[in-house]
Amino acid sequence: MFDLSRKIAVVTGAGSGIGAAIAVLFARQGARVVILDLNESADATAASIAASGGDAMARRCDVAQPDDVAATFTGIAAELGSLDILVNNAGIAHVGTIEQTTAADLDRLYAVNIRGVFLCAKAALEIMLPQGHGVILNMASIASLVGVPERFAYSMTKGAVHTMTMSIAVDYVKRGIRCNCICPARIQTPFVDGYLRKHYPDRQEEMRRVLDAYQPIGRMGTPEEVAALALYLCSDEAAFVTGQAYPIDGGVLSS
Repeated sequence: MFDLSRKIAVVTGAGSGIGAAIAVLFARQGARVVILDLNESADATAASIAASGGDAMARRCDVAQPDDVAATFTGIAAELGSLDILVNNAGIAHVGTIEQTTAADLDRLYAVNIRGVFLCAKAALEIMLPQGHGVILNMASIASLVGVPERFAYSMTKGAVHTMTMSIAVDYVKRGIRCNCICPARIQTPFVDGYLRKHYPDRQEEMRRVLDAYQPIGRMGTPEEVAALALYLCSDEAAFVTGQAYPIDGGVLSS
């Protein structure tokens, strides 16, 4: 089960965190993985996969830039000949209420979290539609399903990801394309570590416990747990699943 042999998968923002965990797991399951990120972290993930016997290649790509995305996906199609899976994982965060959010903050998050998903999905569809098959998986958030304090701009963008997911699913279900999204609660990633260092340099462990306690299960999730759900949704075992938002939240939505 969950065999991705002979499948080509693109994972954006796969230099670290959830994206890296997805790329590593997909490669372990037999996929040829293309890792997209802004910097050399993509190379590090690809090297880690190669060291374990997996097949991966790294490409620098700014998902917010139309020309960059178009050139990257055109190059992937020319080099590899097809594209079976796109995981739109690249994203950035912002902490603050509407009062603490500037127009520049909103534009910055829109560029990556919304326009980036749009550009990559559109570029992937241009490759997938002539094939007659393909899977797009977007990374949303529980912030697209419930109110999360002090996440105004971030929640706005993840709500858009959720609705883009449903729109792609309904528009292309008859043409062999599936599209779903994952809605995580707090996940222990380098972003969380950086957030704690920046905002609570003298209280990191105390605030980490606060973040853990937000989930009724008593801890944050791990990138590997999100990757396992991504594997299911991108595998042939999920062939009957499209247009859905899957929470992975440690019980937040049920509390």
